[in-house]
Amino acid sequence: MQQQGAPPTTPEEWISYLDSKLTGQRGTAQKYADYYDSQNSNLQFMQERFKQAFGDMFTGWQVNFCPLIIDSISERLQVTGFRMTDEPEADKDAWDIWQRNVMDADSNATHIDALALGQSFVTVWGDKDGEPLITPESATDMYVQYAPGSRREILAGLKRYRDDWGREYATLWTPKAVYESVATRTTGSNRLTWADATRKRNPLKRVPIVALSNRTRLRDEPFSELEPIVPLADAISKIAADALVASEFAAFPMRYVAGMEIEEDEQGKVKSPFEMAIDKVLMAEDPQTVFGQFQAADLGNYVRLIDSYIAALAAISRIPFHYFLIGRGGQPPSGEAITSAEAGLVAKATERMLYFGESWESVMRLAFAVKRDKRAEAFNAETMWADPQYRSQSALIDSAVKLAAGLDVPRPQLWQDVGYSPQQIERFPELRKIDDELAEKKAAMALKALPSQGPAGGTNPAQMKNTKDTTANSRQG
Repeated sequence: MQQQGAPPTTPEEWISYLDSKLTGQRGTAQKYADYYDSQNSNLQFMQERFKQAFGDMFTGWQVNFCPLIIDSISERLQVTGFRMTDEPEADKDAWDIWQRNVMDADSNATHIDALALGQSFVTVWGDKDGEPLITPESATDMYVQYAPGSRREILAGLKRYRDDWGREYATLWTPKAVYESVATRTTGSNRLTWADATRKRNPLKRVPIVALSNRTRLRDEPFSELEPIVPLADAISKIAADALVASEFAAFPMRYVAGMEIEEDEQGKVKSPFEMAIDKVLMAEDPQTVFGQFQAADLGNYVRLIDSYIAALAAISRIPFHYFLIGRGGQPPSGEAITSAEAGLVAKATERMLYFGESWESVMRLAFAVKRDKRAEAFNAETMWADPQYRSQSALIDSAVKLAAGLDVPRPQLWQDVGYSPQQIERFPELRKIDDELAEKKAAMALKALPSQGPAGGTNPAQMKNTKDTTANSRQG
């Protein structure tokens, strides 16, 4: 049994300890996961009149901007390659590993989880063929224990999961071994007891888990991008619910009649003397009778209040106003205006590239460690990202032309700046070869189509060939 205040010593103690930590982390992570998935809706802040008027009609209803906050950042985080050596080109082996593990799609999901939940994880292991197996994990399923005083050295990591039959499993990673255990539930309680763990050797001699942490400063715990957004999101939903109540009870003019005798039926209920219709006129015999109506409620007040909260939400999250459709009567920004409006969002995405890029470099080093490749020690590795700023193609080309003419920037760098991926650039020579072959075929066909002419005049076939070679050389230059 683990002593109070002492670190765990046995695999079973480590599993129980990390499982208790995971339970606390899961509660917080699940809260933000529900907001991102729009599963957070509840009616606890609704007025009682709301429930009376609508019942279950709006169950699950909400005004939720949380997915927009996360997706606006994640859509600008696209990994395009890795440099694992001092060579300027992207590492082809690293990209092969990336593609084999379907990381084009899974990396996006990993970024979303890190931004929304505060943290996500990636495990690296070897498959039956000895190839690297990269597996993203959610913060609701995995917890890592760092060494005291460190934010990078991992002592142990735990993944807990459940199969379709309700059985609970745990996988414990340590630098020396990997343990797997099955839980049994204590009779009469919800407490889990972990069975003796089966052991496998860890050939990597390190915990093969990398955390993608959403951080901006040196605090212990990473944070969710939704942390400051959730209160505003709840307030917007509450105000919108109030507007629905007002639209039901006060958004139409209420009519009244004064000075008329009130009649009741046999049950004591008031009998209405009028049958309202478009071709009916309200009339009364008593000259003292007064007809009138109250002014309808102005629902624009709710709209203006919601707009003010959305403006605060945009400022806090650094998401441009036009993403929220603020200023519905005007035109969306374009050109320099949209570049200026999105500057904060681009800066935020660039900052996340810095932190997430370090994590992906660690993942690739672990992948090469599985292959026993010397690039497992490539600490000068670099993650390559797509440009997080959206710009028009004409502006990119104009900028590239000026950089080439004025600063003599190498063409491969300009191709990257314009937006071509390392994989596309690598195919350029072969594509040029195909293009030149097509040009030669067209020239040969044009030559054959010319009528035969004697040496006295017409086009000389040798001149035709020289013209074709000159055209191909000028294209390559």
